[in-house]
Amino acid sequence: MISIKSAVLGLGLSVAMAGVSSAGTELRYSEAGPNRGARAKALQYFLDEASRRTDGELTFDVHWGGALLKWSAALNGIAAGAADMGTVIAPYAPKQLQGLAIGDLPISSSDTWVGLRAMHELLTTNAQLKDFLAKENVVFLSNFTSTGTQFECTGDHKIEKVEDFDGLTVRATGTVGKALNEIGANVVNMTFDKVYQALDSGLVDCAAGYYYTNRAFRHYEIINHITEANWGQVGGFALIMNKHVWEDLPPEHQEAVMAAGSNMVDEFARIQLATINDVKAGLASGEIGRKVPVVPLAEEERVKLLALSDKYVQKWIDDMTGRGYDGQGIWNEYTGLVDKYAAELDAKGYPWDR
Repeated sequence: MISIKSAVLGLGLSVAMAGVSSAGTELRYSEAGPNRGARAKALQYFLDEASRRTDGELTFDVHWGGALLKWSAALNGIAAGAADMGTVIAPYAPKQLQGLAIGDLPISSSDTWVGLRAMHELLTTNAQLKDFLAKENVVFLSNFTSTGTQFECTGDHKIEKVEDFDGLTVRATGTVGKALNEIGANVVNMTFDKVYQALDSGLVDCAAGYYYTNRAFRHYEIINHITEANWGQVGGFALIMNKHVWEDLPPEHQEAVMAAGSNMVDEFARIQLATINDVKAGLASGEIGRKVPVVPLAEEERVKLLALSDKYVQKWIDDMTGRGYDGQGIWNEYTGLVDKYAAELDAKGYPWDR
């Protein structure tokens, strides 16, 4: 695997870097998700902003829907130069992206903007996490996050208390999947593009999902119930660039890309929060295409779900420590940033409303 990766790296970099130093540079971006929905809008904003800030000297050739690299191949493909940059999700490369996976551990806030800002500051300022990604030959540019995790169920299946997971077949990943497996759920791990068919065919009874993906992937067509659990966020969800391609960019282009990434965090939060409100209203009225009841999980049950995750936080800390990093220190910094942005939100509101 290493020798193949090295060979592809050499070939990919020779092609990719040949154009990076020229006046006009086109970079290949791999996106395994569809060209629709809140995240697609935010990604296009990032690319347009990076191009604008470089006076059009940086342009981007986006390969949507996994046409260039599927989720499972994204990290290695970008590291090897098959794409110059792209989107990665930590659970699809759990060891290689363990540092990034801190964003998938449940935190006190399920607010999209708070989660995005905390992760962005952590990954752009923490030297240990920057080093972690550099060893995979990639550089962090910006990040996405989900809303709090909800559960979409078909037929008569519904989740009203933690015990209801027992015996259900549930699509879930990461910490959520591990925790559900412990309380009796049959957990199935699959990429989001396959969830519609899995729900429709009865392969799974419920799926961990999010409001913005409900509309983007049209899950409302086939589900009958949504439990609003707001169980953590999926924040191990990053925009990255091949490290060699990054280092070959002139400093002013690096600065422009980073500025675009920071601006995108606010833009994605704004779009996503508006999307959440639109989707919830559409599900209630049927205007989205079909009425689907959305029922909040009782707070005492949500607390139980959060408690299920505690040992996975400690495992992440122990694993990172075992790899030579200050796991507890990184976790403390992250939770401190969550508290910082939650306090800012309480005091000032969202930046686009100020």
